Amino acid sequence: MHPESLIPFFLLSSVSALQIPENVKSFYNNLRTSTQCTSPLATGFYNNRFEAGVTSYCGDHLSDYGIVYLQGPNGNLSDMDVDCDGVQGGPQDDGRCHESNTTLSTTAIRDIIRSYSVGIDDLNPHEHSFVVFGNSGTKAGWKTFDPRQYGIQKASLMAVVCGDQMFYGIWGDSNVDQGDLPRVGEVSISLATACYGTGMSAGSGSNTSHGDPDVLYIAFTGSDAVPGAKGANWTAGNFVDFHASLVGLGDKLVQRIKATCSWTGHCEGTTCSTSQDCSDDLICTAGKCSQT
Repeated sequence: MHPESLIPFFLLSSVSALQIPENVKSFYNNLRTSTQCTSPLATGFYNNRFEAGVTSYCGDHLSDYGIVYLQGPNGNLSDMDVDCDGVQGGPQDDGRCHESNTTLSTTAIRDIIRSYSVGIDDLNPHEHSFVVFGNSGTKAGWKTFDPRQYGIQKASLMAVVCGDQMFYGIWGDSNVDQGDLPRVGEVSISLATACYGTGMSAGSGSNTSHGDPDVLYIAFTGSDAVPGAKGANWTAGNFVDFHASLVGLGDKLVQRIKATCSWTGHCEGTTCSTSQDCSDDLICTAGKCSQT
């Protein structure tokens, strides 16, 4: 038995939580005050059955930051539901997936995980931090989106901002045409628990998901976003150790995101002569506007 299994999961996940970097926080806050995505790659997706299908896969920063993210109108982002697909059971399984009648025994990257030959056949939602991203289906009129068409590779790393904290996860599954609406905003139960506690589950109760559209999901383009067989502790056996193995790559990837500011053209990284050339609290250091 892992020693970690003797400690309540919510205490362990609080250790894994990362402070949101200033550049990501600035980016998040800017999205929360914006009207809408100006360059949607695909739109018409639903956070839940009670809203209009107005959430988009946004490409506003595809060319400059190399990212794609979920965004709705009027400052809304996405919500968070629980995914239990993948390997079932194990010491971290506390039963919160047992009410689900849509759980699949595999994830969308099972073949990739098998190809790594690391001792597991697929992701386990109770142990691995992963995100459900992209939508597929063959139903007439069904909205779809394949992130690979925009340079995002399967099994790549993603960042999730939730509950005033940040976590990393693998793009490990996709939304299929189950149900009557193309949904977005879903993560493995281990990541959902890290974000919002053990009330998150695969059940249909009123408090089993996080319904507020304030969660930011960020996917990164390029092969450098894929940890591969040796870049993650795939056999960690628990969320904390697996997530810890993603932090080095995740911290590198989020540096792509530049802090926004109130004075366009004078944000972090722009050329300056004095601090008066820099927006907000930025200062001029070595000819560049910076935070220090």
